[in-house]
Parts: sequence; structure tokens; C-alpha cells
Amino acid sequence: MSPIPAARAVLLLILGPPLTLLFSTLAWIDLALVRHSQRKGQLFPTLWARSLCRIAGVRVRVLGTENLAADQTYIFMGNHVSQFDIFAFQGYSPHDFRWIVKKELFRIPVFGAAMRRAGLVPIDRSHGREAMRSLIAAAEHITSGTSVLIFPEGTRSLDGTLQPFKAGVITLAIKAGVPVVPVGFIGTYEVLPKGRLIATPGEVIIRIGKPISIDNYSMKDKHQLAEYLHDRVAELLVSREQ
Repeated sequence: MSPIPAARAVLLLILGPPLTLLFSTLAWIDLALVRHSQRKGQLFPTLWARSLCRIAGVRVRVLGTENLAADQTYIFMGNHVSQFDIFAFQGYSPHDFRWIVKKELFRIPVFGAAMRRAGLVPIDRSHGREAMRSLIAAAEHITSGTSVLIFPEGTRSLDGTLQPFKAGVITLAIKAGVPVVPVGFIGTYEVLPKGRLIATPGEVIIRIGKPISIDNYSMKDKHQLAEYLHDRVAELLVSREQ
């Protein structure tokens, strides 16, 4: 790695944690005392994500924005290969959305309070009744008008390839009943794959597919729907430009 990219990578490691704390605090203050609006309160999370991308030397392009309607609620489903999937979509998403995150993250001081204020949706990733209750609550949250982004593989792919989709995510989509938008993150694996601390500057492309209606799917179709949605995301990853 040449000196400038190496310096960027070190700078990201040094500034990443304090910037996260700073923007989390600002977001909490903004939502609690100033704007009182989750939609308007996305300013600081967006600035946080864009700051991290710029420090790392990551350029983000979004393709397919014409597929989205501003007043429609969606479930965005994308591949997950890097932490920069999160930074890129938070910083450059063309559509208002919230994250679905594991409930344990809400226990982190300041950060957890900011997430709660910002309207992020908690989910129990264990098994049993509590997990199902959290799925139902999340589905109701989405149905009421909150678009969300989900990584249906459940975790970051180690080798950058698209992994099978988890059944719980498909259950959530069916229960929520809103259109699903496939999303392809291209280039984030090259920037920062799982298991590596040092980011490499580069270009990230977010490809947004056409919304998919799931009105005709029921719980008995969830495995079929999982395969169909998996294939739609896979298609977006085939080419950087198509």
C-alpha cells in the first residue's frame, strides 16, 4: 500500500471510534432537544457515514434510484461483505430508511440511546418466543411506514460470495407485506473484507433493483421466496455497470 492510502487507513482507525461517539451524541441531542423528528434527525448519522467514507478514500455511486418512489415503504435486502456496506448505504441512500439491528447493540452507552432515538428497529436473533415476538414487532414497525435495510445472510460473507438467506428475514418480509427491494453492494469487499482492520481506498457501487411485491406469498412459500430474492440480489452483483 502506498503512503497516502496507508495514511488514510491509519487515520480511519484513529478517528473512527471518536467520530462514532461524537456523531452518536450529536444525533441524540438533535433528536431529543432540537428536531424531535426521526426523518430530519438522520442528518448526523448521514454525516458520520460520509465522513468515514471520505477519510478512507472511498467513493460511492448509487445506481437504480429511478426504481424507487419517495412515498413508498420498502424492505431493502442486500448482500453483506463489509462494514462499508453500512457506511455506504447510511451515507448515500436515496431513500429514507432505518436499520434493523440486534437488540444487544441498544445496551451500548450513548450509541444505544442514539439508535433508539433515531428509530432503529431492534430484533432478537435468538430462537423461541422472544425472537418471534420481536419479528412481529419489527413487522408492525415496517407496516406503519418505516423502510428498513436488512442483510438477509445474517452476517458478513468471509469470501465475498453471496450466502443463503436466513428464514427469519423472509418471515419478517412476509409479515410486513411491503415491497422488497434487492440491493447489491459492489466493491466494499475490496475496501474492507471481514477479518481485516485496514481499509483500502476504492470505489463502491450500490445497485438498487426493482421493487418486488410479495402480496402473493404466504409463510408456506418462504423458502421459495428466499431463493427468488437471493437470485435477484445475485443478479445485481454480476456486473459493476449493467
